[in-house]
Amino acid sequence: MLILLNLSLSIIMFMSGVLVFSLKRKHLLCMLLSLEFIVLSLFYMLFLYLMNYNYEYYFTMIFLIFSVCEGVLGLSILVSMVRTHGNDYFQSFNVMRC
Repeated sequence: MLILLNLSLSIIMFMSGVLVFSLKRKHLLCMLLSLEFIVLSLFYMLFLYLMNYNYEYYFTMIFLIFSVCEGVLGLSILVSMVRTHGNDYFQSFNVMRC
């Protein structure tokens, strides 16, 4: 029963992250934060799945390493965009301008 409650909590976390990602598409920082929240909910679901079947947790470390790399890449894109354009609005970002 407890596993079912935790699984429903992680599904609600995932859906709320997807909702925020789709609603806050003006700012890059809000989108990156919602993506990290989605990754956190996926990590929680993976951990619950591995805990339920008594598997090893080595794959969770690999998942965390890839999620940290994804976060660092998004943060570097954000810093680059703020340095070149002055803000993180997608409306002010023009691909054709060098």
